Amino acid sequence: MAGTAGTPGTPRVLRAMNDRAALDLLLEHGPLSRTRIGKLTGLSKPTASQLLARLEAAGLVLATGRAEGRPGPNAQLYEVNPGAAHAAGLDVAPGRIRAAVADITGHTVGQYELPTPGRRPAQPVAQQVTDALDGAVKAAGLARADVHRLVIGTPGAFDPGTGRLRYASHLPGWHSPTLLDELAAALPMPVEYENDVNLVALAEQRLGAARGHEDFVLLWNQEGLGAALVLGGRLHRGFTGGAGEVGFLPVPGTPLVRGVRKANSGGYQELAGSQAVPRLARELGMSDVPSGPYDEAAAVLLARAAAEETVLGRLLLQTYATRLATGLASLVSVLDPELVVLSGTSLTSGGEVLRTLIQDELQELAASRPRLVVGEVTDHPVLRGALERALSVTRDEVFDTSR
Repeated sequence: MAGTAGTPGTPRVLRAMNDRAALDLLLEHGPLSRTRIGKLTGLSKPTASQLLARLEAAGLVLATGRAEGRPGPNAQLYEVNPGAAHAAGLDVAPGRIRAAVADITGHTVGQYELPTPGRRPAQPVAQQVTDALDGAVKAAGLARADVHRLVIGTPGAFDPGTGRLRYASHLPGWHSPTLLDELAAALPMPVEYENDVNLVALAEQRLGAARGHEDFVLLWNQEGLGAALVLGGRLHRGFTGGAGEVGFLPVPGTPLVRGVRKANSGGYQELAGSQAVPRLARELGMSDVPSGPYDEAAAVLLARAAAEETVLGRLLLQTYATRLATGLASLVSVLDPELVVLSGTSLTSGGEVLRTLIQDELQELAASRPRLVVGEVTDHPVLRGALERALSVTRDEVFDTSR
């Protein structure tokens, strides 16, 4: 029946729509005056005043001083109340769990890193997760109950049919069929799980090189080769969550890898993963190849080669670019994306020099010509993506004043 509270077009729903529009503007622009909010939303001054009074009473906005040089009531500035809600993210990798808490504006207010060494975890995974989360919550000066939502990023993906983690046999302790139930019992807030590379793509779409793009591929090379596929503005996860597990892709230039799930590797990983860079450098006769973790060694070698412009360095970059483009050509041929974002330290450390070489090679190997860009979210991108996902849902719930 027309006029029922909550029916689209009724004053209650229209007010809620205006409230959300104003809150989104304050998130985007920072502190704004009543007059400026009115102009940006198209609302009259009285309506804008009522809106701000309503949001202030609800604890969603704060009066935050006055605009300089503009006397009068319209000079009062308003901002989103950072403490209106908090959300958390976890970045899980072999050997450590990184946790962070952000306020509703997206500002990180607490971080913590929990070492998880060894192939057999000393603690159950549910305990590891709560310890990591509690460390970030404590650093933020909050309590666990203050966290509205948690998003956990892991390698591989939880199969929606079985609830078990797939494509990440290198993550100790995370493959129990009861794990999700154990985590649900241990955590008092809603929990969401997402593939780590998908979260990097989300961070790039919200904050970085893929802003404004609805169709793009993110190629990730750090602690394993992977890809995220964004099609029509939405992440494509696949039937079992395995879309984008491109490390398993058979490619020319390396022998076929059989039993890929047991090996947790495949042709593209062997050809162009981080571990291939130090090996390639030695084959080319380069001296002082760093030892230690593959990702760190690869990043040092590629950054040095891009900066110094030696003959051997250029050959390393060119050969590696060809290897990367070999697998990328298959993705591009199937998906025809508008944009390819290169992310992870084994891609970003080569900077524009490596990007240009991959772009040139890809034009030779694939019929379509997507634009390649280097990722811009380089400070813990998995964790940033987890926070962005948790904040997106939290804002939808907390900013809905129709409730």
